[in-house]
Amino acid sequence: MTTAISLPLSRFYDREDRHPDKCFLVQPLAGGQVQKLSWSEVGNQARRAAHWLRRQGLPQGSVIAILSRNCAHWIIADLAIWMAGHVSVPLNPYLSAGAVAQVLEHSEAAMVFVGRLDDWPGISCGISAGLPTVALPLCPEGSFDFRWDELQAWSPIQDNPIGRYDQLATIIYTSGSTGRPKGVMHSFGTLAFAITHGSGIFGLGEKDRLLSCLPLCCVAERMFVELASIYAGPTVFFAEDQDTFFVDLKRARPTALFGVPGIWSKIQASAHSKTPAARLEVLLSVPLFGRLFARKMRKSLGLDALRVAVSGAAPLSEDLRHWYQRLGVEVLEAYGLTENCGYSHICRPGQHKSGWIGQPCPQVEVRLAEEGELLVRSGATMLGYFKQPLKTVEAFTEGFLRTGDRGELDEQGYVRLTGRLKENPGPRLPEKASALAQAGGGER
Repeated sequence: MTTAISLPLSRFYDREDRHPDKCFLVQPLAGGQVQKLSWSEVGNQARRAAHWLRRQGLPQGSVIAILSRNCAHWIIADLAIWMAGHVSVPLNPYLSAGAVAQVLEHSEAAMVFVGRLDDWPGISCGISAGLPTVALPLCPEGSFDFRWDELQAWSPIQDNPIGRYDQLATIIYTSGSTGRPKGVMHSFGTLAFAITHGSGIFGLGEKDRLLSCLPLCCVAERMFVELASIYAGPTVFFAEDQDTFFVDLKRARPTALFGVPGIWSKIQASAHSKTPAARLEVLLSVPLFGRLFARKMRKSLGLDALRVAVSGAAPLSEDLRHWYQRLGVEVLEAYGLTENCGYSHICRPGQHKSGWIGQPCPQVEVRLAEEGELLVRSGATMLGYFKQPLKTVEAFTEGFLRTGDRGELDEQGYVRLTGRLKENPGPRLPEKASALAQAGGGER
């Protein structure tokens, strides 16, 4: 049976129309306050910004960058760029000024939306003097060409543009761990394919709550938070900072959470700070009382409503996975690449197999090359690398995406990664370094 696929903006308009007053985004502010934005408020702001963008004389399909830590207006800016008929390029907010300049030049960015940043004076040197900047709410102090309030003075656009299935929607730059960063091109169709089939795995819905704590410039967070919320309707809470992570976690009480191993280790460390590890193990092992204690511990951590827990970007240790299992939380491992929207493999609930990642996601084809390289193919696969046709050709073989990872497959379709190819033109795992950086894992 073929699953009907709607494009992202079409799904957004549907949410905006059917649930205008439902809370969509929750942004933490200073002093412990929050700003709640409904679907209609988000749509109104995005439409006004889109009107302003349309009047800037930019050719259709121009590249507009977003340089910001996660916040509500990151998503609103992304929607506005799409509504105006342009292409969004999310920049890692932890890049150096030189790396920012490199991406802006290569992508031929016509404008930059600037939001929450830790080091604007340092990173601003990477934006050339002639490149227009737009200050989003919560942006740092500084000189900008335009401010969000100016964009909001325009009337909202009245049409509902959705784009074409094969139309370029975004260019996501890889971390560049194997050389110069490559711009991965995704269409509205590849994004829609991944989230349409992927969201069904978790059964996300309008009553769910998500906490965005990894960079939205990473494909996994963008799919699991931005696209999942548009398609399934959950409310998105944002983490303000590493120092406020547990305050944000308890505020959100997420029903679904995506994290790298560093995030899951951080939560475990918080539990051990409340109850020493050895004592915690004893308490969890006591029949009946252990379950009651686990429930109390989950509540103290902000995990009492959690029903979907996913880890990616790096292997999750068996010890850590087992610890969460004893706490009553099953952490599912996922595997994917920027080049396929992070949509490749995931372990299903109750089907963990030690040492193996999981089975292919729906509509994903998998095979092994002669040298053992894992090859994948699906409708979520990129259009190619921006302005790098030879690299694009090298990334494929017989229509399959080369992951660059050696692997094994069992009779049930589970995959186990056994190493990297020595001479590998293929991609890397998605944005491991930047994700771990924001998680407090120490890698940048």
